[in-house]
Amino acid sequence: MARVTVEDCIDKVENRFDLVLLASHRARMISSGSQITVERDNDKNPVVSLREIAETTVSPGDLKEDLIHSLQKYVEVDEPEPEVPLIGAEAGASVDSDDREVTADRMTEEELLKGLEGLAPPEEVPEEDAE
Repeated sequence: MARVTVEDCIDKVENRFDLVLLASHRARMISSGSQITVERDNDKNPVVSLREIAETTVSPGDLKEDLIHSLQKYVEVDEPEPEVPLIGAEAGASVDSDDREVTADRMTEEELLKGLEGLAPPEEVPEEDAE
């Protein structure tokens, strides 16, 4: 019976591997209490699931979506990101997109070198042994 059923299902699901996945998923659904849509005729759940797919009482597309959903461990939900205030912006002030004036502080090379010298740790001078 199962061989004839598989041959009938190939018209609905072209790939045999996909057919096995879908039929096994449907058989697990039947085992967990889902209502069958064809008469059982003393058949086991995998054969019933194949007969349902062959007679198109269950849509292969819906089965595939349900299978994918059952295998997902993390479902990504698109949520808006919280607004983060800009660095240097006041708490109550908002930034307009029309503001095009940007000011930058200019520094000469001498000021930069003095600033960098202040950041560097002082050089250690070896102490001479006093005898």
